[in-house]
Amino acid sequence: MNIPADIQYTKDHEWVKIDGDTATIGITDFAQKELGDIVFVEVDTIGDELSAGDVFGTVEAVKTVSDSFMPISGTVETFNDSLEDSPEVVNQDPYGEGWMVKVKVDGEADAGELLTADQYKEVIGE
Repeated sequence: MNIPADIQYTKDHEWVKIDGDTATIGITDFAQKELGDIVFVEVDTIGDELSAGDVFGTVEAVKTVSDSFMPISGTVETFNDSLEDSPEVVNQDPYGEGWMVKVKVDGEADAGELLTADQYKEVIGE
């Protein structure tokens, strides 16, 4: 299982990489494996200011649809448009080309609920 140490995680299986006032967000390798073949990614929250825990989009796999939750508070600025034509990239490279949104972090990132790689491994039983 791929769980990079340089990013943070949520118990809902999202990951976040904060760089200055911009956060890149996606779903974890564990999540994409649990979902199976991803066929559609929808994000209709561009421009919306959301709080940690709010739904920012959905991921549709062959057998299920799953909400994606904001790991931190901020304004959704960018959607990874390449996922419209190639949603399977989330399965192939969830921490790289399979990122979902970029968010402008509101003030200090409320990282209190975020998990380290080791803490996330405990959540998923690694």
